[in-house]
Amino acid sequence: MRTVVLDLETKKLFHEVDGRRAEILGVSVCGIYDSFDDKRKAFFESELGQVWPILEAADIIVGFNIKKFDWPVLSAYYPGDLAKLPVFDLLDAVKAGAGFRLKLDDLAKATLGRGKTGTGLDAYRFFKEGKLEELKSYCLEDVAITRDLYFYAKEYGHLKYFDLGNILREIPIKIDEFLPKKSEQQMSLGV
Repeated sequence: MRTVVLDLETKKLFHEVDGRRAEILGVSVCGIYDSFDDKRKAFFESELGQVWPILEAADIIVGFNIKKFDWPVLSAYYPGDLAKLPVFDLLDAVKAGAGFRLKLDDLAKATLGRGKTGTGLDAYRFFKEGKLEELKSYCLEDVAITRDLYFYAKEYGHLKYFDLGNILREIPIKIDEFLPKKSEQQMSLGV
């Protein structure tokens, strides 16, 4: 099964655009992990055309808040319909298992023993300051964390977090319930 993990950073912040319209934030960098070659790669806005064949070939595209953030941002660039691609949103699975949202950083620290290398504001600053290597590095580290959380949840059926009392808790993650279902047409075509 070809798994692609995706994360992106934007050129603007919500307060800089009209309303909370993610599709006008612009992509500063898009990072992916592709299980096909077991590599992480970063693409700047002008290189996004190289991302589409990878996404279209994926059996599953994994992200954290991908449906409400990354997909709307990418919709301004993608020539097709992103809703037709097979997406698994790890945040949706976390909300279903825990009953509330958790930050990627909190899940990573509790589950993987390592946290994020910064925040989205750092990525925004890197872009504004022209520090493109730092921007790529930050985005690709978020991709690695999302990838590792996804594969951990897939193997063990849960993720971890520390509650307000600093007690380590487990969240059941039922990946199969959130995987896109193949249509009868896709199955008959062997897709």
